[in-house]
Amino acid sequence: MKKIGFLSFGHWNPSPHSQTRSASDVLHQTIDLAVGAEEIGVDGAYVRVHHFARQLASPFPLLAAMGARTKTIELGTGVIDMRYENPLYMAEDASSADLISNSRLQLGVSRGSPEQVIDGYRYFGHVPREGTDSADMAREHTQILLEVLKGEGFAQPNPRPMFANPPGLLPLEPHAPGLRDRIWWGAGSRATAEWAGEQGMNLMSSTLLTEDTGVPFHQLQAEQIQRFRDAWKAAGHERTPRVSVSRSVFPIVNDMDRAYFGRETRSQDSVGFLDGGNARFGKTYAGEIEDLVQDLKEDEAVDAADTLLLTIPNQLGVDYNLHVLESVVKELAPALGWR
Repeated sequence: MKKIGFLSFGHWNPSPHSQTRSASDVLHQTIDLAVGAEEIGVDGAYVRVHHFARQLASPFPLLAAMGARTKTIELGTGVIDMRYENPLYMAEDASSADLISNSRLQLGVSRGSPEQVIDGYRYFGHVPREGTDSADMAREHTQILLEVLKGEGFAQPNPRPMFANPPGLLPLEPHAPGLRDRIWWGAGSRATAEWAGEQGMNLMSSTLLTEDTGVPFHQLQAEQIQRFRDAWKAAGHERTPRVSVSRSVFPIVNDMDRAYFGRETRSQDSVGFLDGGNARFGKTYAGEIEDLVQDLKEDEAVDAADTLLLTIPNQLGVDYNLHVLESVVKELAPALGWR
């Protein structure tokens, strides 16, 4: 059994060919997509977070609205760039959204991807400490977030408060029980996956890795997952961690699918240059159901993960994306033994 979710980058574009021509379109359609996905049996609704771009940027109002309109589907991010975050304010927002959804939040966080602007986090008031870089700052923000989500007191109370305080040091409020165990680290390499395991976070791995050893993408990602689990075990954490991988999967079951994704049936891994080094990108899976079954059975990282996040073309609109998700959940997943 695998949990299957969708991951939306939340693009909008004023082009007449886009079904999402404004930020308002994307926000409302993402809520509708979560509602529809829950109805057809999808397990998770995840959103990407980018700043200074025509994409989703502020996740917690959206996640709260999704939580208010749904009942069972997991709601998450993949991922929040922690270079931009005030971890205490983020903890308050995240806890509120989690309580609204009755503890369904699954928050993916990370150092972030290449930006639209130079050092955009500086505009948000965040500057790395002397002798550190932005990646260090992202990890520091994450560790603070993990600590305050425990719900333990750390702030000295005012001796003359407006309202009476409970005894002892004060924690952030509201507190969302269990949210600390539902934080995922978006790891782009084997080393950062090991760090996530040491910190006691779940692992979220996408369709690219910021390193290349010459082996196929799925094998490199499977090694990353194993290193994460080894680090988790060595750290002595008690609970069982979760692991998600992202894939672009498009079953071709009608002429519209063929028109949109027929050319992707020949997709292969690729190697590019990202953030100053080689990176390996995974292929798109597109084809008839029987062909996809065989291809995905050979994907070692998908086999190793408990959660599969399907990247969706959100600009094609809610109806088409629900069609893609339904094809995966009701036709492909049972054929693979995932349902």
